[in-house]
Amino acid sequence: MKTWTVLPRRFYQRHPAEVAPELLNKLLVRDDGRAGRIVEVEAYAGDQDPAAHSYRGRTARTATMFGEAGHLYVYFSYGMHWGSNAVCGEIGQGWGVLLRALEPVAGLELIRQARPAITRERDLASGPGRLSQAMGINKALDGADLVRNDRGIRIVCDGVLPPADPLVGPRIGISKAIDFPWRWSVRDHLHVSKRATMLSAR
Repeated sequence: MKTWTVLPRRFYQRHPAEVAPELLNKLLVRDDGRAGRIVEVEAYAGDQDPAAHSYRGRTARTATMFGEAGHLYVYFSYGMHWGSNAVCGEIGQGWGVLLRALEPVAGLELIRQARPAITRERDLASGPGRLSQAMGINKALDGADLVRNDRGIRIVCDGVLPPADPLVGPRIGISKAIDFPWRWSVRDHLHVSKRATMLSAR
């Protein structure tokens, strides 16, 4: 699309708690025509954050998180689904933003094929595993460069601004640093995965 602008590297080269709320309303896009508007995110901050995969340092699993900002970190969770994250900060920091939920906006037929058991559109990509499945993201995309459209995936801006009053609250599915208010969502959006736990305005 002529009106889509790929987010530059410098966008990601900041603390994930700065990047995360600004990712709201951006589009995650695949070359096969699938696209979804990001409506829920969580920040994770390396050795500052006991809940981060990267808290104890680099491993084979987390290597991408310690690389260049603007790449996609993909991990397998609970032995059942993939999580998708935008790497942030500087090389070696292990920072990232988990993409928690999307509103599908293009390529709906392909998205529905990827999620054949789903009957409600609001459930197609509401949650990290659902999002990854809907957008065809798996381990093969770990390390893909979102800035260069590497492996057919990128994050773009179509002119829609982040919400002026996102909801903020604790992250989901963690047992440490549960008091960090590092989860943001678009207020009252039907495609957010866990609306009830969001706490307040930013």
